[in-house]
Amino acid sequence: MKFAELIQKRYSVRSYKPDMVEEDKLGQVLEAACLAPTACNRQPFQFIVIKTAGREGELKRIYNRSFFTEAPLVICACAVPGRAWSRMDGVNYSFVDATIAMDHLILAATELGLGTCWIAAFDPAAAREILKLPQGVEPVAFTPLGYPAETPGIKSRKPLSEIVRYERW
Repeated sequence: MKFAELIQKRYSVRSYKPDMVEEDKLGQVLEAACLAPTACNRQPFQFIVIKTAGREGELKRIYNRSFFTEAPLVICACAVPGRAWSRMDGVNYSFVDATIAMDHLILAATELGLGTCWIAAFDPAAAREILKLPQGVEPVAFTPLGYPAETPGIKSRKPLSEIVRYERW
């Protein structure tokens, strides 16, 4: 699949089949995340793969939407700021790096026929508790991972003229 087709095909899936994700496909999406570019190649992130079966109640404390636990897996991208590069003004790039890695994972999943949905509106305190995150590890984003049980709707995006500027603001 060409890249232009892939990015057109990706959408936020909000209904999943119960079919399990094959181990080789899971490995491929995780490998795609690992190959993402990061500042100084520090890779200051970790991914937590969670099987949803039997954990629906506690996972709904993290994000209380039914589709979140419909998929057989949920993946959490975590930043590890202590391992990240920081810009000269002190801005730590761990969240940027984890986000790029999650995007690679999501695009790889799309190519393999899997569905995802970027979730940032989660309860960080619940995520920290349930996933037993140590100090210095921050949850950045979640995605269910499974086979879509729906067809995508029409994508609505702003025209380039509203989001691109040349030379100056």
